[in-house]
Amino acid sequence: MPSLPSLIPIAVFLSITLGTWVLLGMVADRPLAAEDRLRRLLDPTAGRGVAEASLVKKQEAFQARVAAAANKLGQSLRPSDAAELGKIRLKLLNAGFRQEQAVAVFYGIKLIALLIGGAVAFPLVAMQSGLSQTTWVLTAGAAGLGFYLPDYLVDNRRKKRSESIFLSLPDALDLMVVCVEAGLGLDAAMRRVTSELAQSAPVLCEEFAIANFQMQMGRTRKDVLRDLGVRSGVEDVRALAAVIIQAEKFGSSIGSALRVQSDAMRLRRRQLAEEKAAKTAVKIMIPLILFIFPGVFVVLVGPAGIQIANMMSSK
Repeated sequence: MPSLPSLIPIAVFLSITLGTWVLLGMVADRPLAAEDRLRRLLDPTAGRGVAEASLVKKQEAFQARVAAAANKLGQSLRPSDAAELGKIRLKLLNAGFRQEQAVAVFYGIKLIALLIGGAVAFPLVAMQSGLSQTTWVLTAGAAGLGFYLPDYLVDNRRKKRSESIFLSLPDALDLMVVCVEAGLGLDAAMRRVTSELAQSAPVLCEEFAIANFQMQMGRTRKDVLRDLGVRSGVEDVRALAAVIIQAEKFGSSIGSALRVQSDAMRLRRRQLAEEKAAKTAVKIMIPLILFIFPGVFVVLVGPAGIQIANMMSSK
């Protein structure tokens, strides 16, 4: 059985080899052809465009390879329970991952992150502590951290998307009210909002564009609006879908319903901003006490302390 001094260099060599192989794969095919170089010299702008397009293609190809590998690895880790699979799929859907193989890719990335965390931590800790219990504990901790890191990233992305939709929804509803009152239908109003707010509210416009496409494909408006609320993961969007469905069911004015909903959402957004502003005074106390108050205390009390120390030493 190989001894500890012989295992550590092998582990370090394998880690360095793996890292070098990954870096070489990322920077491969960098040299450009002679025609591309001449084109870049003649037209620097076109050269930058070609370089950016080439970089985008390489990134997409790399992401496709990673997704394919993660999909193969994650097929065995997919939960067999339908309820658990639905929760994971809904979480990924709220984060913006709508691909059919998103669940398998997600679990594959978790497995890859687990292996990378263990492979990186083991040689580093083994060189310091050897094959001790501490080494195995720290390696297992690093592997567990890598395993749960994708969950944190997905939750963070979902939170940012929900916040973006929540903040941009009142403005989109105002524009929809103007379009509906000007004589456009609800479908045309949503398309108008998608085209007008594509730069300021890209996440919300993306969801509206998907809803418009589904309605063009023949799905009923009620089902599309309900799916919009579930897909976005925002309670206000679900309430908006319910209001529009109810207005159509009872034959009331959709413009008036949208205006009331917009006012309620804007009021809620203002209340949330006021709540955050009120919490600022409490949160600022922590850096004030830890960083500012000690300096002020030294400036005010320091000279008196020095004089008292001199008086005590003279006596």
